Amino acid sequence: MPTSSPLPPADRATGPDVLVIGAGVIGLAIAWRLAQRGLAVTVVDPAPGRAASWAAAGMLAPVTEVHYQEEALLGLNLESARRWADFAAELEGASGTPVGYRACGTLAVAADAGDHAWLGELHRFQLELGLRAERLTSRECRQVEPALAPRIRGGVRVEGDHQVDPRRLSAALLEASRRLRVRFVAGRVESLVMEAGSCVGAVIATAGSAPAGDSGTLRAGLVVLAAGAWSSELAAGLPAGHVPPIRPVKGQILRLRQREGAPVLNGNVRGLVEGSSVYLVPRVDGEVVVGATMEEQGFDTTVTAGAVLNLLRDAYGLVPELAEFEFVEVTASLRPCTPDNAPVIGASGVDGLVVAGGHHRNGVLLTPVTADLVAELVTGGSMPALGEPFSPARFGALAR
Repeated sequence: MPTSSPLPPADRATGPDVLVIGAGVIGLAIAWRLAQRGLAVTVVDPAPGRAASWAAAGMLAPVTEVHYQEEALLGLNLESARRWADFAAELEGASGTPVGYRACGTLAVAADAGDHAWLGELHRFQLELGLRAERLTSRECRQVEPALAPRIRGGVRVEGDHQVDPRRLSAALLEASRRLRVRFVAGRVESLVMEAGSCVGAVIATAGSAPAGDSGTLRAGLVVLAAGAWSSELAAGLPAGHVPPIRPVKGQILRLRQREGAPVLNGNVRGLVEGSSVYLVPRVDGEVVVGATMEEQGFDTTVTAGAVLNLLRDAYGLVPELAEFEFVEVTASLRPCTPDNAPVIGASGVDGLVVAGGHHRNGVLLTPVTADLVAELVTGGSMPALGEPFSPARFGALAR
């Protein structure tokens, strides 16, 4: 698709205007936004709403999770966080389904002197960037979160870092999209289809009990590749230099449940425990999500005893009451990551193909802004200035 002109209408007798590959929260939000603009959209995924989106904790924490040398990404994260309240309200109205958005704030805490020193450096960096974050003493931390262990040395409170429930979010996006007649194909994309240097569709193998008629080649006026950690694998047939350098990074995450009483935590807690990072995301129904590991293990999704042990140890070190919680679930999933930890959003350099992937630890946070940017690119013909730094073209020779 030339980025200087709007999307040309497809022949709806042979295919949709847009084929979205991938039905995580990014792909689903893009499909919903494009359908709102009157386009015929088909989404293909073996299990819509699952994969990394299903496992994610749903922290919306651009300030708490700010990293050095990621200032450009910070701007995108902050803008998406600003859009989240309106996005959640609109989606709940369109779907009739709650998404679990909570303006609860996030407290980052340190368990020992070394952790406390590191947290102090982070706070100074936050202030240098003009971010709003308040340094708290040990006593003040426990006033905010009484369940914290006495060992906590201090913390940083960020009122503007919130949360959403990704599983509810996925369900709402699915329902809102279906109400706009988005078509879902429960299938696995085997490859993109190229003709005369342009991407014109994908070859699909159906999954499970999906209709046999959904298999084969599905053509479309435009393809949006939003297949998470598998994006580069599916794009392997593109010309040299146009495959986005997206790799999988394994994350193991736990879910615990409080059996009775008021929720043990008021908001998100992110902790440093002897140099290890752990986060606790409480839901109003008593669930607490504990995560998450960062492992360069390729496409391996094995759950390991060591990871579970380490997460539980660090979580217990922050909130001892968790020892009495029911152990509900452990999941291993794959984050889609790029060399600079920022997403690739925009025209791929191949006519007919747009990429929206590589969101790493910020997929849920960046859902509203990514969907808006892609919708504007597809229907308006150009990428808004906000999205320009995240073009797939920035990697140049790094693209395979």
